[in-house]
This record gives sequence, C-alpha cells and structure tokens, in this order.
Amino acid sequence: MTNLNAETEFVNLMTVGSAALRKAAVSDQAKQYILGNNTLYQLFSKAAHRYVAGETLEDAIARAAHYNRQGLAASIEFMGENVGNEQEAVTATGEFLAICENIASNGLTSSVSLDLSHIGLALSRELCQRHLDQICQKAKESGIEVMISAEDAGKTDDVLDMYLGAAGRHENLGITLQAYLHRTKEDFKKVVEKPNRIRLVKGAFQTEEGLSLPRGAELNRTYLGYLDLLLTNHHKCSIATHDPLIQQEAGKLISQHQMPGHLYEFESLLGIATNQLNELMQSGHPAKIYIVYGHEWYLYLCNRIAENPMSIFLALEDMVQN
Repeated sequence: MTNLNAETEFVNLMTVGSAALRKAAVSDQAKQYILGNNTLYQLFSKAAHRYVAGETLEDAIARAAHYNRQGLAASIEFMGENVGNEQEAVTATGEFLAICENIASNGLTSSVSLDLSHIGLALSRELCQRHLDQICQKAKESGIEVMISAEDAGKTDDVLDMYLGAAGRHENLGITLQAYLHRTKEDFKKVVEKPNRIRLVKGAFQTEEGLSLPRGAELNRTYLGYLDLLLTNHHKCSIATHDPLIQQEAGKLISQHQMPGHLYEFESLLGIATNQLNELMQSGHPAKIYIVYGHEWYLYLCNRIAENPMSIFLALEDMVQN
C-alpha cells in the first residue's frame, strides 16, 4: 500500500469513527449502559475529566477562578438537556441561579451558558420562559451575561423563537448560531437585528443529510462570512472555534474593522487548544474558556472526541492513568 493510499484509508477510518461517535452520543441505550456499569463509568469519566471540570458547582467555580487568575474569562454551564418533567426543570433552574450567585460571591469574570431544553423548553414554552426570565434577572443583578447554547437541529426553531422573544426583555442574553446549518443564512438575518451577543460556532451535532455542511474549506468560508458581517457592524460576538486558521483570519478581520475589545471575545472549550487561546490573550484579544460540569457528561464527551477523532487516543491515555 502506498503512503497516499494509507493516508486516505486513515482519513476514511477517522471519518467513520467520528460518525459513529456522533451516533453513540445520541444513543440513550449506549449512554445508560456505560453510566450504569461502574467499571465503564469510572473509565469513561477519566476521559471526560479532560473536558469537564467535575460533577459539582464547586469544581466549576474552582476551575473558573484558576483561569481568571491567568487572565482568561470563563463561561460556566451545568450540563444537561431534555429534562423529562417539570421538577427536573425546576431543579436545573435552581442550579443555574446558584451559578450566578457563586460567580458574584467569588468575584469571578464569568458568564453562564445553558441549554433551553435543560430548563423545560420541550415540556412547556411558558415554563421555559419563566425559568429563563428568572435566570437572566438573577444574572443581571451582578452584571453577568447568559448565553443560550446550541442544541441539535431539531430544536432550532423552538430555541430561536424563545430567544427572539426574550432578547428584548434581557440585554444580557445571547444566542449561539451554528455556521454549518444551511438554515443559519436566514436565521442570522433575524438574530442580528437584536443587539445581544451572538456566539458563532461551526456546529458539532449529527444532522440528517442535506441540513448541514461537512467540516472543510466551505464551512470555514461560511463561518468567516458570518463573522465578517458581525465585525463590520460592530455587533457583540463570541468567536467560538479552535481552528487556528479561522482564529488567524478572525484576527485580521478584527484589525480591518477596528473592532473594539469590549464587543468581541475568542472562546474555546475546556481541554481543547488552550495554548492557542492563551496566545490570543497574550496578543491583546479578550479570551474566554468554556467550562462545563455535572453528571451528564456522556453526550459532551462523545461530541468532543467526534470533532477530532484523533482525540480517541488521548481518551485511551486518560483511561489508563491511575
């Protein structure tokens, strides 16, 4: 086998592996099997620790304080989605209120991120709206921003409708847009009318065929096209990517459009390319690290590895560490 053929075969294997991980991420049967088996739970939780601060709020606060001391802002999210009943939504909302209280009491530079389905969107629009209003109001008391995280494509209409209705009431509320979705071209036009922050990500969820762009040059161009529009209009934004090429191009656009530092930030996930984020910070750019915690780390772990299948080797290394 030639080197070219071997390389092609390797890339194909990585692509298959990535697709398999994305399917595993949304498989409740796989999730329950792993989380219900103590041995597997311990192994996979070791791999998750690279990307997850821990299972308690105290773990996340400690990690945020650590990065604040290094000059990085933080965003804290209590992991979870698709709650099954109202009490679970109420409990999750209480946890997000506690995050706001702890950020304020510890004097942290941090925002709060959340999935709307974690606070009841799939159960009741009214329930979710009430919970979102409570969280935004609590956060506003301490000057904390609340960011709605991206969810799978099937929830996009409900998420955007909820955001567009709430954005006018809460100037500290932001939304995440996924550049890989074809529909984002139209969604962007609606969202950019609001002055609230837009977090721009490539997109990580498995979608049905025809709904999204694959990773590659076209997606990079699309991402940078949206970013160019945001920077041209000096719209508050978070440049949430680990791609060094996009980060470099973003830096050029920021200089070109003379974007004020208080209106943008680079953002990276905990455990991924932190060195790049530090370099951006040292170059004078506002930078933030996205910190998650909680027991619902299975989906998150699968998606993080699927984004870069080579990370499976890091996961294996983490699993065998004492």
